Amino acid sequence: MPLAGIGDIVRESPAGVGAFNVIQLEHATAIVAGAEAVGLPVVLQISENCVKYHGALEPVALASMAVARRAAVPVAVHLDHATRRELVEEAVELGLGSVMFDASALPDEENVAATAEVAAWCHGRGVWVEAELGEVGGKDGVHAPGARTKPHEAVDYVARTGVDALAVAVGTSHAMTTKDAVLDLDLITELHAAVPVPLVLHGSSGVPDDTLREAVRHGMKKINIATHLNKAFTGAVRDYLAGDAKVVDSRKYLRAGRDAVAREVSHLLGVLAG
Repeated sequence: MPLAGIGDIVRESPAGVGAFNVIQLEHATAIVAGAEAVGLPVVLQISENCVKYHGALEPVALASMAVARRAAVPVAVHLDHATRRELVEEAVELGLGSVMFDASALPDEENVAATAEVAAWCHGRGVWVEAELGEVGGKDGVHAPGARTKPHEAVDYVARTGVDALAVAVGTSHAMTTKDAVLDLDLITELHAAVPVPLVLHGSSGVPDDTLREAVRHGMKKINIATHLNKAFTGAVRDYLAGDAKVVDSRKYLRAGRDAVAREVSHLLGVLAG
């Protein structure tokens, strides 16, 4: 199956679209297996931090795209939180059909200018672009989890940058290991009514299942999840190693981690589907 585009998945899906971060090959295969188990499309995301971990984008990107092409469901491969334009350009050259360009640490006018340039360049090559106004709560220690996106600012930002999707701050925080985030559902409704592009929820690992369902019903479309899957993977590996102190074959405990992630992906896609 050819690579799917996020734009196509978002347009064709009546519910929320799950976007899960890849750390290594086991994550990619697990995410796709979880999506196949419930027959739903999915997005594999590769963050700039993941690129740093592997030392380069190409190995993890090509591996993820290979996994996506073999899937029995539509799978898109997306560059997540790229702060460097050269990384965006490399991703496009490698064949990724969508990117999240993150200029949110810049002053507002510089963010708009940089994002508009990247969006225009990507659109000239048929690539879908996600961005955000200001950093989502908790990211890199800036913005308290109480940070909120103002609807009129979101509308202005989309108009001036031409982006295809917008990540908004509505109560989540990155890297949460507990599910106790409180979302501003009324604000999501306002943003959905005002902003002409799909809304993206970053930091969704900390959101309870029922609240995720409500967020989708109120207008969230792309739901990013990373830490929750890492927690499931690590927990399964830790349990396996605790139960077999003599194991040396890494495939055995990595399989446990992979299977745990696949189960969580199936569950979360079901949550987002309502």
